[in-house]
Amino acid sequence: MSHAGRPYRFDPGALCLELLTTGGPGAYARWEVLHERADLPAWAGRSRLPDVPDLAVDRQDVEGARALRDALFPLTADRAHGRPLRPGHLDAVNAAAARPPLVARVEPDGTRGWTPGATGTRLLSTVARDAIELFTGPYAGRIRECGAHDCRLLFVDTSRPGRRRWCAMEHCGNREKARAHRAPDTH
Repeated sequence: MSHAGRPYRFDPGALCLELLTTGGPGAYARWEVLHERADLPAWAGRSRLPDVPDLAVDRQDVEGARALRDALFPLTADRAHGRPLRPGHLDAVNAAAARPPLVARVEPDGTRGWTPGATGTRLLSTVARDAIELFTGPYAGRIRECGAHDCRLLFVDTSRPGRRRWCAMEHCGNREKARAHRAPDTH
């Protein structure tokens, strides 16, 4: 939702960054959506993961999701601003990635399926592995924070020219352009 309460499309460009929109530490706690076991599969169903399997989730998985997200927030912001990555946050991501991930398979009808035993822990491993790919892959230098004066959404710039500045043009981009247009000319 926008500041005005209108929905808008925000695609952060990576699975791991989708987890950041579930709440977070400090001021982000007011948007927290991971409260109980059903919340983690609900998030996964809205994520870019195709045909999410039925997940067996326990209370520790919900706590693990929040801990992973809370480590990904500063790591992503540090990467976006060219700051050194902090070892404690890296340890949290690496520990989650070290566990077995969700495993996809081809079903007899040619569709994607998942091997049995899909759990919240495997989901978190998949998310952490996605973060490792993002932070070390070809888009590592394209992690951005929205350029709007009052927005801190983080995303990966997958645009061809690599000059995306806003979380969403129809939200922050238009607002900031209007704000700049209304600003008094100082020349």
